[in-house]
Amino acid sequence: MRRGAGLPALCLVLVASLLTACSGGDGDDPVRLRVLAGPDLAVLAPLLGELRDETGVDLRMEHRADAETRNPDRGRYDLAWLSSDSYLRLTDKNATRGLQRTPTMTSPVVIGLKPEVARQLRARVPGARLTWADIADAAATGRVRFGMADPRHAGSGLAALVGVATAAAGTGAALRPEDVSCDRLRGFRSGQTLTADTGPALVDTYADHQGEADALITYESDLLDLNASGRLDDRLEVVRPEDGMVLADFPLLLLNPAHRTAYDKVTQWLRRDSVQRQIMRHTLRRPVNTTVTRDARLREPVGNALFYPDRPAVVETLLADYGDPRRRTTSQVVFLLDFSGSMRGARMRALREAFAGLSGADPSASGKFTRFHRGERLTVVRFGGRVLGEKTVTVTGPKDLDALADTVARGGYGDATAVWSALDHGYRTAARARAADPGRSVSLVLMTDGENNAGLTYAEFVRRHDALPAAVRAAVPTYPVHFGEADARALRRAAARTDGRMVEAARSSLSEAFKEIRGCH
Repeated sequence: MRRGAGLPALCLVLVASLLTACSGGDGDDPVRLRVLAGPDLAVLAPLLGELRDETGVDLRMEHRADAETRNPDRGRYDLAWLSSDSYLRLTDKNATRGLQRTPTMTSPVVIGLKPEVARQLRARVPGARLTWADIADAAATGRVRFGMADPRHAGSGLAALVGVATAAAGTGAALRPEDVSCDRLRGFRSGQTLTADTGPALVDTYADHQGEADALITYESDLLDLNASGRLDDRLEVVRPEDGMVLADFPLLLLNPAHRTAYDKVTQWLRRDSVQRQIMRHTLRRPVNTTVTRDARLREPVGNALFYPDRPAVVETLLADYGDPRRRTTSQVVFLLDFSGSMRGARMRALREAFAGLSGADPSASGKFTRFHRGERLTVVRFGGRVLGEKTVTVTGPKDLDALADTVARGGYGDATAVWSALDHGYRTAARARAADPGRSVSLVLMTDGENNAGLTYAEFVRRHDALPAAVRAAVPTYPVHFGEADARALRRAAARTDGRMVEAARSSLSEAFKEIRGCH
């Protein structure tokens, strides 16, 4: 009797065990996983109930604006679901070493342009294929005003910053420290008029302030969704830059290895073809499964995928240079130009061509990233044995650049070369600029083709430099351009003293030398 009575009880225990195993939790309760999520993942909320019903795993999402720029608390979260984990992997390799990650969908960072602005920009470009350089050029001249999420907080903003900087470097490879030793994005940044701490907040800001920007730089999915929302006066034309894009793959990360089984269930479900199609419909992001037919709006090739930097110092420099996008930055460059008699003829033509290139005549990608930009304060000092002329403008349009070109085009050559007197004059100009605006970034560019033979000696210049306010000595570098018969050793010494560096024009051209030091630290 006792043996027969025990069999039904044993069968009930076995059935209960099997049901528990199949449900993935204790009894009928689902496995609940705490998920640190980026704000961009909130759009997936409608799918989470279906995921729970079919896998027995309940994802409890906590959306944080700083999710992609902070080290996730493993004591608080079981998973992290981000638009990109590139910044996390770069800044804390120990925390991410061996971390299980599964891409769930993709979207490139692209540009949305108002139709008329897109038409005007395409008309200026051979083949009508726009690049990041074209956008930077248009931003520098005021033809494009754009919105972009704050790269210090938002994955889309940081990806956009990396993309533009990579295009500016022109190497086609991951950015290196030497690629960001000079800030090539000042002209680009001058065009930013809208920002927000997250991608979704940026979209809302643009929708509410459409008259304040002509363009929006964010994920392709955000632009397509905004175009379909009915919130826009003009639907944005999606531009996928010819020189490449950074791609987000929205990885799901396993932070707590104890939940590996539940994690596998979730990722397998997310990567089913049927679910990938749902994700594509809900989010307008590209499926990671190549077997899924894309929505017609997502069939344009991504093209050249840009590499994310592999050194923390590179991203730190980019973020420091870009600063707070809500705050307008001011900068001034003082050009000290040798107009001694030896500069007559071909050398002066080369100098004028260099200035024309910086004023917008250089159609190359590097020329577009290094050109003079709106809001920049420029001073040109012509010198021989003394100061022969001086002109300062704040760039608001072509007339200001024409005024500078006129200053460079004038004759009036000197019969001597007072290099150190000119540099001293430049530092007195810088001191006045810093006193009027302590937040202003000021640098000096000294171009000469001869040795000092008039005015101050180098030792006298040093004494005067030592007497300057500490804020000027420490923050105003000199970038000498070695040209012709100039004393390279003396120029290199002056550069080292002022935390600048000398550029050798003889190896390339004056135009390339000036471009090389644009925006240098």
